[in-house]
Amino acid sequence: MRKFLFTIFCLLISHVLSAEELKSPNGDLILTFQLNNNGVPAYSLQYKGKTVIETSTMGFMINSSISFNEHFVITSIKFDHSNEIWQPVWGQQKEIRDKHNEMIVTLNQTSANRQLNIRFRLFNDGLGFRYEFPIQKDLRHFTIKEETTEFKLTGDHKAFWIPADYDTNEFPITTSKISDIAGLIDNVRREPLAATSPSSNLAIQTPLMLKSKDGLYINIHEAALIDFPAMSLNVDDKNFCLSAHLTPDKNGNKGYIQTGSVSPWRTIIVSDDARDILASNLILNLNAPCSFDDTSWIKPTKYIGVWWEYFTGGGSTWAYSNNQDIIIGKTDYSKIEPNGHHGANTAHVKEYIDFAAQNGFDAVLVEGWNEGWEDNSAYVKENVYSFTKAYPDFDVKQLQQYAAAKGIKIIMHHETTSSVISYERQLEDAFRFMADNGYSAVKTGYVGPIIPRSEYHDGQWMVNHYLYVARVAAKHKIMVDSHEAVRPTGLCRTYPNWIAQESARGTEFESFNGNAPDHTTILPFTRLMGGPMDYTPGIFQGDLSVYGSNKAKLSTTLVKQLALYVTMYSPLQMAADLPENYKRFSDAFQFIKDVAVDWDNTYVLEAEPGDYITIARKAKGKNEWYIGGITDENAREALIDLSFLPKDKKYTATIYADGKDADWKNNPQSYTIRTMVVTSRTKLKQKLATSGGVAISIK
Repeated sequence: MRKFLFTIFCLLISHVLSAEELKSPNGDLILTFQLNNNGVPAYSLQYKGKTVIETSTMGFMINSSISFNEHFVITSIKFDHSNEIWQPVWGQQKEIRDKHNEMIVTLNQTSANRQLNIRFRLFNDGLGFRYEFPIQKDLRHFTIKEETTEFKLTGDHKAFWIPADYDTNEFPITTSKISDIAGLIDNVRREPLAATSPSSNLAIQTPLMLKSKDGLYINIHEAALIDFPAMSLNVDDKNFCLSAHLTPDKNGNKGYIQTGSVSPWRTIIVSDDARDILASNLILNLNAPCSFDDTSWIKPTKYIGVWWEYFTGGGSTWAYSNNQDIIIGKTDYSKIEPNGHHGANTAHVKEYIDFAAQNGFDAVLVEGWNEGWEDNSAYVKENVYSFTKAYPDFDVKQLQQYAAAKGIKIIMHHETTSSVISYERQLEDAFRFMADNGYSAVKTGYVGPIIPRSEYHDGQWMVNHYLYVARVAAKHKIMVDSHEAVRPTGLCRTYPNWIAQESARGTEFESFNGNAPDHTTILPFTRLMGGPMDYTPGIFQGDLSVYGSNKAKLSTTLVKQLALYVTMYSPLQMAADLPENYKRFSDAFQFIKDVAVDWDNTYVLEAEPGDYITIARKAKGKNEWYIGGITDENAREALIDLSFLPKDKKYTATIYADGKDADWKNNPQSYTIRTMVVTSRTKLKQKLATSGGVAISIK
């Protein structure tokens, strides 16, 4: 018995002595790293004395059966720190501070002479860590079978989640306790995860927002996703433990790695104030600086487009004809009978160009301009579209000249229906065609399963494809707005021409009655943590039955649609409704015309995930501020503190507010507009209707 107790005592002493600590610059966060008795790396995280992550193991299973997560010894530990300011090309602030403390742990499996480094960076708002695979004699190439990183939580936290799916992020967000996920997940998941899941089908996507019972807000995601599969999270709902679940290929392998490379950063943002989550720049700070020198051609953009009319039920089509037998490259469209409803025709696009020029917009998006849309629903053919040949009724040169004369750009659209190899073959020609014809931005689309390789949208192969598109686009000075792509991880810092993404349920789902009133009060805490979203707000006519067959109704008031231009950050913002509706509500439309798309500063005034958000922003290079406040299905009173304004000056505030009788279900178009003089001492109290909002411009 004595010998046994002595052994336990020695092990405990060894355990304590092997632990290393790293503190955040302000001391609020403490990271502890250790190896357990079997040489398994593990970490834990505390915030202001509260445990955020309990001791959680780390590592990988590689090749067929090699444990790259145990039998390690520490060969060295190095510490470093950084405190510098950098300027993004565009963003929510003109300057961002990168202040962190760093610890690099070098590990070795002595029996096999395999090496692994783990780099930790601790900021005042959270933790980032990544695995680094140094070049070594006895390990050059390997296959990841599974990542074994854990995030052991302290209890049954409130979670804002969507189910894991290797191909889509477009699910409604569910709010529940972790223990309730198992009973809810099959109600919202499109289909169970593939059999490559290591344990069960109980997995959810990142970014994951959590709130603990003791008042901590915790956000788990990843940063700098390069040459690696996207990470979801397995859920152990009995022990409240999350673990990494990497997207596999169709063979079940998670990644093909060469030493000399690194994993993405695993990120944990934490605070006792929800506003700090939205204000965090941790994910951007963990990405590399801009990869090219000249960024003068990258312009934040406000645009309109031939788009919403395809969803309203009014009859416009992407396709030029109804002929399903068209073969790309072998069909002469001039001999094909048009269907009479093609939206992307020269005369109609000119109308949009005129409206854009009259109202101060930068660009017009045109979907359905190119050959191939007749067969776009097949999802089985490798060659569906041409990206250099326009339909007969879309005159590329004439529209280029017409738009240029009015100071308007046209945004190209490349829907691939995930025929990715075909798209890559055409990519250089497509971007050269864009450059030759004055297009400076492209919206890419990846609807459907990946053809012909049957890869997953979030797997390593497709992650590399999205980056390839961004890099080739940069070579041609083209900005990219990707839809149906893997969720963003802050790579817009490295590739600022990758100006926006969709990667979640946007406004188009409103036309399917698909977004709940709390949807946009959650997205900034989840999807937008990794980068801006092309959400396409600004729908004034929310009852789509006025157009005919579509019976959908939007889940917001008109004023909430205005507020989204501030709360849903993006340097690419669309006024998504039809021009006729903006003419009907021209006084409310003024806010969309005025609101900026690039910012000097951002101030998060109020926030609670799933309930409400109020944000103020200062326009880049102007003495103008814009405020957006939104709520969920519950009416509330927003408290708007204007202390961010410069002191001892007076400003004129124009307040767009829900009317007294406004209600998102029954009277969404009720609003008022008033002006008042404000100063930095002003505190406004503003009533928000059910699923309503407030939008304010200050000049």
